[in-house]
Formats: sequence, C-alpha cells, structure tokens
Amino acid sequence: MVLLQLENVTKRFGGLVAVNRVSLEIEEGAFVGIVGPNGSGKTTLFNVINGVFFPEEGKVIFRGREITRFPSFKRAPLGIGRTFQIPRPFASATVRENIAVGAMFGSQGHQLNVDRSLEVADEIIKRVDLTAHRDKPAGALTPVEKKLMEIARALAMKPRLLLMDEAMAGMHPNDIDQMVAFIKRVASEENIAIVAMVEHIMRAVIGLAEKVIVLHQGSKIVDAPTREALQDPRVVEVYLGRRPEDEEC
Repeated sequence: MVLLQLENVTKRFGGLVAVNRVSLEIEEGAFVGIVGPNGSGKTTLFNVINGVFFPEEGKVIFRGREITRFPSFKRAPLGIGRTFQIPRPFASATVRENIAVGAMFGSQGHQLNVDRSLEVADEIIKRVDLTAHRDKPAGALTPVEKKLMEIARALAMKPRLLLMDEAMAGMHPNDIDQMVAFIKRVASEENIAIVAMVEHIMRAVIGLAEKVIVLHQGSKIVDAPTREALQDPRVVEVYLGRRPEDEEC
C-alpha cells in the first residue's frame, strides 16, 4: 500500500529551481534512500515532505490524503517524523525532556499528558542506550550523542514515516553498522511503516535502503533497487564524481 506520494512537486527559491517536477511513491514498510550530490535538492525535498516549505507546483499525498499545504505541526500528528542534518536540541533541557517533546507532538500526542510523555521518553532512552545521559542537559552531549538523541526524539513521535537527514554522518563505521541494525529492528518492532533517509555514506545506504531515489540538480534521475541504482552510469557520474569508463584508468 502506498504511504507517501509526490506528484510533480516543484520548489523554487527566486530563480533557482531546487526541486523540479519530482514524482515518487513510497510504500508502507519500505526502506528508501534519497541520495545525490550536494545541492541536488535532497534536503529541500525533505522540507517539502514534512511541511517546512510548500511547493509552488504539485501535490503531497500522505496515506491517501492531500497535505500539500499542511504546515509541519499538522503533519507530525499524522505520523511524519523528521531528524535534521544538524541536531536541534533544546540545549538547556535534559535528554529525557527533549525526547518527551517528541512524544507530546507526535502521532499519539493528543492521548499523552506530560507524565506519560516522560515515560515514553524513558522507554526510548533505554532502547537507544542513552540511559547514562538521561538527566544531562542536551547541550552537554557530544555531536554523535546529539544525533542519537535526535533519532530518539523522532522515534518517540511514533511515526508512520521517518525522514532521516544524514543522521549517521560523522559516526565510526562500527557505529553506523549498529545504528542500521537498530533502525531496522525498531522499524519492525514499533510498526514504523517506512524509514526514508538522506545519506552520503554508502555503507548506510547499502545496509539500510531497499531502493534508492537519486536526485541531480533538483530532478529525479533514478528510482530503482539499491544496487541497481548505484551501478547506473548516470549515478556513478553525478554522485560518485567520475564516469564509468574512468574505473579502468
């Protein structure tokens, strides 16, 4: 069943076309990578999906409902979660309080009071192994710990769609492997329908994504199973920075 549909979505900033007539479908339960070189429109596309930006043209449809003009605060309760490339914690609040905010404004927020939101935060903290940092101010965490807390806050929203914007950048390869395994497990156990991700790290893309959508200069150039997509000559040229024939040099 289709969870998310984009129909000819276009986003402009003045004369710059950041996203150019992008159409895609993401099925429930799918693991999808959205990749491309810097400036290809990946983060802008994420911002259109979760309501930071509205497109000038096209439609955003989530679970059969058009949400093109819904702001972010209306999309979160529908089940759209998001992490950011640069973590955005409430620095003076504790890790527990930061994660509880996700629970309060997520898909179950209308059912949760403050005490229950904090209980949800405790459950997520245990699962992501942040127990030792539970009562620390979020601003005191290391960059990697902040990324982990950002993921935990998104998971506390109980999303149906989780958008992860380079969530594993800066992590050690072993940590990436563990994070990929954790995300897969949680997606299954928590019945998260999909984890969509933007990553420059091929280890994470290959380990997690079942299919890859490749953007270049704001346009979608490939939408295919992961290994097929990454072997496509167009992807090798625009994403890896060399032509296929250069491999023999």
